[in-house]
Amino acid sequence: MRSVFARTSSTSRSFLFGETADSQLAAPSRRCNLSDDIKIVLAGVGTVGAGVIDLLKRNGDLIAARAGRRPIVTGVSARNRKKDRGIDLSPLTWYDDPVVMARDADYDIYVELIGGTDGPAKVACETALRAGKHVVTANKALIAEHGTALAEAAEAAGGALAFEASVAGGIPILKAMREGLAADRINRVVGILNGTCNYILTAMRRSGRSFDEVLAEAQALGYAEADPSFDVDGIDTAHKLAILTSLAFGIVIDFGGVSVSGIRNVTPLDIQFAEELGYRIKLLGIGALTNAGVEQRVEPCMVRCETPLGSVDGVYNAVMVQSDAADDTTYEGRGAGAMPTASAVIADLIDVTRGRTMPVFGIPAARLEQPVRVDSEERGGAFYVRLNVRDVPGVIADISAALRDEQVSLETVVQRGRSPNDAVPVVLTTHKASAAALRRSLDRVANLDAVLEEPCLIRIEES
Repeated sequence: MRSVFARTSSTSRSFLFGETADSQLAAPSRRCNLSDDIKIVLAGVGTVGAGVIDLLKRNGDLIAARAGRRPIVTGVSARNRKKDRGIDLSPLTWYDDPVVMARDADYDIYVELIGGTDGPAKVACETALRAGKHVVTANKALIAEHGTALAEAAEAAGGALAFEASVAGGIPILKAMREGLAADRINRVVGILNGTCNYILTAMRRSGRSFDEVLAEAQALGYAEADPSFDVDGIDTAHKLAILTSLAFGIVIDFGGVSVSGIRNVTPLDIQFAEELGYRIKLLGIGALTNAGVEQRVEPCMVRCETPLGSVDGVYNAVMVQSDAADDTTYEGRGAGAMPTASAVIADLIDVTRGRTMPVFGIPAARLEQPVRVDSEERGGAFYVRLNVRDVPGVIADISAALRDEQVSLETVVQRGRSPNDAVPVVLTTHKASAAALRRSLDRVANLDAVLEEPCLIRIEES
């Protein structure tokens, strides 16, 4: 395989804490000093932050035994001091400003659970890292957009940057990829990475209700935000995918290179047809290392019902990693929620406390490659197409001709019912074709008099 990366800076950094290439095998000399008790300050005391404090208290002896020292939360920062969080914060030092806490507090590890790509979350993490402190965060947006720079800052200052909780909640996927598959070349990663979307698609399949109806239910149950766009439009999944592909392929995080579409246009009819064809529709984040470069895309896809990803329902997440030695490995679990995410945060705290830190993305930040982007429109694949047409003579022949002219070969054609001059659904599945060629043919199809609405196009993922 030819190189699909553009080389960045050749400056060498330590695999741990910023030493030169000549000292990479020596014990790191710039580790942060940790006291007998590990002093933690925590920015953001929402459901996850409260979960971290509660879990540290509830399982304190077990965590201390595994960490070798007892993690103690000494300070917190949040916007509302009066809010009832179900935990006693009175013994802790309160900071109104998380950046001031990062600068002035006496601590070993800064836990950032504020959220957001910029503003106080970013500044506070930068402040802590510049001071040589360790940072643990669950902020996928921050890592997806600034992770490379933060990793460089951590390695330069001798601190750790850990973010297991940023992807797939309670599933230890980053640790599995960075450590468990450290000997492997990873060539593909595919994930159901957003529990809200998976819940909505599962409920639509089971009940036959529309997207809008199930979304309203998800909001009432607390699975979806009042403004659900971050989830249902695929942005949350794209943030997580950018992190996974950076770790998988040793590349600079390239969130801007992720092709993104969400689930708003998935209909109960598409879900029903998918089931009849042996598939389920899932919002997937897919990163692939190809001969041409790195492909990153988020989109609704059809996967076989009997596959590991096809069987993951409700709010659960799953990630499948394809590598040269271990082959296919799949990881499943709760992707969000207070306790699963708190578990991942505390796992990072234990690793940092015991000195089990590694390079943030598996290799030093200076050695991450600049990816060459691959346009997913040119990638070959099979597709599902649903058309709403008038049942008139010749319509199937006209559709077939438009596909034939772009060298798109059909595998199946399903017409539901007969209703002369009225609308009927026609479903097509294709053999392997480029998405660009198929879209060109569908542009022609959409202009046919007998075609009543824009065609629905969903990629079929067989692996």
